[in-house]
Amino acid sequence: MKPAFSVIFLTTLIGAGQGLFLAYYSAGWLVMLNILPAPSGDYSARAAIVSLLLLAAGLLASFFHLGHPERAWRAATMWRTSWLSREVIALPVVIASVFLYACIQLLAVDFEIFRLGRLPVSLSTLVGFVAVLAIVALFACTAMIYACLPFLRQWHSPLTVLNFFLMGCASGFTLASLLSVAGGGAHFDYFCSMAIALTLAALVSRWFSLLRNRRLRSPSTLQSAIGIHHPSIRQIAQGAMGGSFNTRAFIHSYGPAVVRLARRGFLLAGFVLPLLLLSISGEASLVIVSLALLLQMLGLMLERWYFFIEAEHPQNVYYQMIS
Repeated sequence: MKPAFSVIFLTTLIGAGQGLFLAYYSAGWLVMLNILPAPSGDYSARAAIVSLLLLAAGLLASFFHLGHPERAWRAATMWRTSWLSREVIALPVVIASVFLYACIQLLAVDFEIFRLGRLPVSLSTLVGFVAVLAIVALFACTAMIYACLPFLRQWHSPLTVLNFFLMGCASGFTLASLLSVAGGGAHFDYFCSMAIALTLAALVSRWFSLLRNRRLRSPSTLQSAIGIHHPSIRQIAQGAMGGSFNTRAFIHSYGPAVVRLARRGFLLAGFVLPLLLLSISGEASLVIVSLALLLQMLGLMLERWYFFIEAEHPQNVYYQMIS
């Protein structure tokens, strides 16, 4: 498949934004349960604002993928059958709930609504819980856009959904570690240890998907593509006299060496190097954590680029270029 850079930015940015909100909201619950100490200052509002900016940037990037952005609202009309339509609905719900959560924290209008035993449940806790549900739904919708396509066998796997979730959460917790260092170190150990665990889990999951995809063998042949079952068919020209949507949208021009380099690059920059840097970082290591985040975000963008070029559309058996 040909990589769509607007979709690469969309999925990477909103994944980090979703993971960041989950990081700070989970830390808030651990404070309420007395598992983590209460911080000297409340940084959840700032984190929600950063999360909101990442979600908005991803939404903006998605418009560059549309031929007619003014008709974007129509994408939500097929929500009964289309995962894309469900994503179009889930993303604004996430943005709205995170925005409301940030407003409650910034304006200090939070108040207790009820108690679960001795545990107080406030307005921000309820709004945050709605945001978490919407975030989980958004992860599922975004991943299922690709995982639901049986003819793209590299994507048609539960590992696609798991990878989207783990990579988004890993980058979000790494960003939370950076915000913690920049804001005084509150809960840094929690954010950093979770970032390491999630990055390691994402590495293992992505590695298994690479092994799975390497074993795939295409059921389509040149004979089945054109409906002629002669044993000695040789294609000497592209399957069309000129360029078309099929040849522009589903075929990339990168050679095997570039594909191998991209695979090694995203494994190193997106997973291995951030793991090493986070493992040696401390509460005062602003430069190290910043470098870990920068490498991870670049590596995850490269991973998403590889995610597209790895997928082999069946129609490419016919619309192929012969050198």
